[in-house]
Amino acid sequence: MKDPRIFDMDHADLSWCPGCGDFQILEALKKALAELDIAPDQVVVAAGIGQAAKLPHYMKCHCFNGLHGRALSCATAMKMANPDMLVLAVGGDGDMYGEGGNHFLHTIRRNPNVKNFVHNNGVYGLTKGQASPTSFVGMKTPTSPEGVFSEPINPVALAICLGASFVARAFSGDVEQTKEIMKQAILHKGYALVDIFQPCVSFNKINTFKWYKEHTYYLDGSHDPGDREAALRKAFEAEKMPLGLLYRRERPVFEDHLAPYREHRLPLYRRCRDMKDLETFIRKQYA
Repeated sequence: MKDPRIFDMDHADLSWCPGCGDFQILEALKKALAELDIAPDQVVVAAGIGQAAKLPHYMKCHCFNGLHGRALSCATAMKMANPDMLVLAVGGDGDMYGEGGNHFLHTIRRNPNVKNFVHNNGVYGLTKGQASPTSFVGMKTPTSPEGVFSEPINPVALAICLGASFVARAFSGDVEQTKEIMKQAILHKGYALVDIFQPCVSFNKINTFKWYKEHTYYLDGSHDPGDREAALRKAFEAEKMPLGLLYRRERPVFEDHLAPYREHRLPLYRRCRDMKDLETFIRKQYA
């Protein structure tokens, strides 16, 4: 086991608000990677735009920040180019389920070996608290002063319906439990969604740390994560929402279907190509 401090960034200029749940998610992730004996140079984090997407700025690892909502597409490409790398896609509920909603759906279909950690705080925190895809009906925000009237997305139910190979939910206020859920996701072969309830202390005065403590509970050994119908029933529970591993199944991963990896697993970036052969190939295509 490694020391989590190997992922620390010295003199990082943190822009998260004091008390933000993102701090605990970052702590849990560092601990999870360290306990799995994963080094900083073995990890790449793809992120989009938003407060949650700043996480890789504060962690020593490889990092790629792309357009709003595009983290999963970038993460899939990274895994295709280098299957040996641990690839994480990190973002908020707006970034992943709003702007990135289409990519979320099709990443589940493809099932790349990518880990998707979503900071779900029910608002757009970077742009001062507008309603997000997971804002509850009736919640008042700067863009919905009379209250949100659109039904919120249920990301874990959606992922289970689409056949995601790993679906879990965590709460940032419980660092140790979140760490353990992250470890399960990392060890799973295939796309893994961990939807993390993360209080926004500045712009969401409803879904506070206290609120989540009162409205969640942890699944026990009686829940079978291999039972899809049971997982869906749990995903739709609303009075008290379950935390932990909801659903898991084995599926072929996306990169294993790719022609370059059928004969051997050498990552694409390490393969040498004869430029003359490449020139001949291109000329044939345009002959």
